[in-house]
Amino acid sequence: MPEDERKRLFHDIACNALAIGIGIVDAVTIDKINILQSTKLAMEAAVKDLKQTPDIILIDAVKLPNIKIAQKSMIKGESVSASIAAASIIAKVVRDHIMESYHKKYPAYNFKKHKGYSTQEHIKCIRLHGPCPIHRKTFRKVMDMELPL
Repeated sequence: MPEDERKRLFHDIACNALAIGIGIVDAVTIDKINILQSTKLAMEAAVKDLKQTPDIILIDAVKLPNIKIAQKSMIKGESVSASIAAASIIAKVVRDHIMESYHKKYPAYNFKKHKGYSTQEHIKCIRLHGPCPIHRKTFRKVMDMELPL
């Protein structure tokens, strides 16, 4: 989905949702506990951030064992649940905003363009400047300096 459409939908969702919760996990935590566990931790934080307690949580592909609310995990949840799709849009727009703020702090990496995804340009920047403090040190593409330019 194009970024402009995501931003428009973000606004629509934010104006119409009963509640939105945000959960953020940093690169240090991801390196410490792995990406899957960090994803669950961020989801748990998002649920705890909600201003209302839902009757059930619809989740894309995982279960949250530390959350004592009824849950339904769905494979490819974004394509079968409007709630999961909306949560994905919220998460992506919030992440993009964070990456744009990191661009101001670390402009040499051009985070505003690639948003931290491992594009060829991003890998080139890492090879040229080395990883910065927000890079995941356990992510092979960040730490493997043998990658071709």
